Amino acid sequence: MEENKGQLNIELNDEIAQGTYSNLAIIAHSSAEFVFDFIRVLPGLPKAQVKSRIIMTPEHAKRLLVALQDNIVRYEQQFGKIKNLDGAGGATIPMNFGGPGTQA
Repeated sequence: MEENKGQLNIELNDEIAQGTYSNLAIIAHSSAEFVFDFIRVLPGLPKAQVKSRIIMTPEHAKRLLVALQDNIVRYEQQFGKIKNLDGAGGATIPMNFGGPGTQA
């Protein structure tokens, strides 16, 4: 039997490969974990559904941050700067869901 040292085989089934659209993320944390809720907000609907919840350790959350920053830099080098929508006059979504302060 062959050993695969240093390699990780990752399986992506058809259902997961299709992905889930999200246009809002709410992030909360405790001393032990970060919780990422990915939500789909649709115009005209009073309720938004959490489509996926990912829970990870602070160490993995920081690795995700570094990987996302690296990918954004490479994206902007290829496609141009991503617009920052803060203060752009767009509709804002109230973020006071009764829990601790959140960021999206």
